[in-house]
Amino acid sequence: MMGAKSKHLPQRTCIACRQIKEKKALIRLASTENGIAEIDVFGNKPGRGAYLCPKKTCWELALRKNRLDYALRTKLHDDNQQTLREYSHNLEGS
Repeated sequence: MMGAKSKHLPQRTCIACRQIKEKKALIRLASTENGIAEIDVFGNKPGRGAYLCPKKTCWELALRKNRLDYALRTKLHDDNQQTLREYSHNLEGS
């Protein structure tokens, strides 16, 4: 008798803290064709994606060090960065 086969869970790396976690534990940001980064709640929007932990510190680091720009291969506009910063204020502290 063989043991139950465990289901494969996709893993992704947070671009800020570099921790590898389950895909569903991270927040995906997708780059649209016009260079705007959008929060991809369901993880299925087309375009280049980057993953961040649901922690304010990771979001601040990604925005401050331009890691998000690098990961999405685009240059985020100031208003887009501000929108993402406002979203991060609703996340837990660390």
